[in-house]
This record gives sequence, structure tokens and C-alpha cells, in this order.
Amino acid sequence: MTLLLFHFSDINDDLMPKLRLTGLIFLALSVSTVAHAEEKRYVSDELSTWLRSGPGDNFRLVGTLNAGEEVALLQTNDSTRYGQIRDNTGRTAWIPLKELNTDPSLRTRVPELENQVKTLTDKLNNIDTTWNQRTADMQQKVAQSDGVINGLKDENQKLRNELIVAQKKVSAANLQLDDKQRTIIMQWFMYGGGVLGMGLLLGLVLPHMIPGRKRKDRWMN
Repeated sequence: MTLLLFHFSDINDDLMPKLRLTGLIFLALSVSTVAHAEEKRYVSDELSTWLRSGPGDNFRLVGTLNAGEEVALLQTNDSTRYGQIRDNTGRTAWIPLKELNTDPSLRTRVPELENQVKTLTDKLNNIDTTWNQRTADMQQKVAQSDGVINGLKDENQKLRNELIVAQKKVSAANLQLDDKQRTIIMQWFMYGGGVLGMGLLLGLVLPHMIPGRKRKDRWMN
């Protein structure tokens, strides 16, 4: 019994310093751990990152995080450069701060960039389609305008031809009118000349006829 008590006292003598040391370590870690508001962080672009149960390399591994995964930073430990995070499943663990980035990783940015490229491509295609449609509409309007202009030109030419024909008809009518006028004038001249000739003839004949009768009457008396 004495031997057992002595052995137990030796174990206590060996265990107590270790417990004190462990307690001091936890105390130091708890003092250096800084809690702050949640901040958005992203796991680095490595293939995977180990998670630990506490803020140091001596704590056991509790899982991994995929590269580019979004997490919430809960608190940090300045002495070990570890941060406590919560992933999208609600799990909390510790991870080296060097494995966290404030900007999204390529894993999340590439799909976003691809979506942006697709969106821009769709917009460009839409603009191209709209522009082609507008161009086609403008070409159709121009073609319609050309048709109207050509129709007006044809109508104008037709009216010009009709005007030329009308002018020729008017000229022919004027010539016919001038011929008729000349004919009428000539007829009047002829009639007037005949009347004048008859008057002259009567004026020459009648005086000779009347005095002869008088002389004859005188001779008879």
C-alpha cells in the first residue's frame, strides 16, 4: 500500500506540470484570440485546405474545405495566425489565415466572368440582330422611296409627252385657224372687190344711160 501511494505520488508529480503547461497554453491562446464581427472570406485556390479543431497546428484535423469556397470569418488568433470560420453548412473550425482571401477566388470568379462574357455576347448578338433589322427596314424604306421616285419620274415624263402632244395639237389648230382666217379674209376681199367693181361699173354705165334719155326727150319735143 505504501508502494502504491508512492507510485501514485510520482505519477501526480509528473502529470501536474504537464497539466499546468497545457492550462497555460490554453490561457495564452484564449488571451490572444480576438473576436470580431463576421467577415466574408474565400478559401485560397489550392486544391483543398485542412481544418482544425483549434487555433494551431497541434490541434486535430476535423475536415477540409474546397478551393474557392466562401466562408464567414468569426475570430482570429494573432499568435498562431489562425482564424475561426463557419462554412455554408454551418460547421465551425479553424484555418490558417494565409489560406483565406478577401477577394473571390478564381473558382468563383471564372463562372462569374463566363456569365458576364455570355451576357455581353448575348447583348452584342441582340444589338447585331437589331442593327440588321434596322438596316433591313431602312433598305426597304429606301427601296420604297426609290419606287415612288421612279413612279413620279415616269408620271412626269408621261405628262411631258402629253404636254408636247397638246402643244402640237394647239399649233396645228392655230395653223388651221390661220388658214381659215386667211380664206375668210380672201373671200371678203373677193366679195368686196366684186361689189366695188359692180359699183364702178354701175357708176360708169348709169350716167350714160340717163342723159341719153333726156336728150331723146328733148329732140322729140
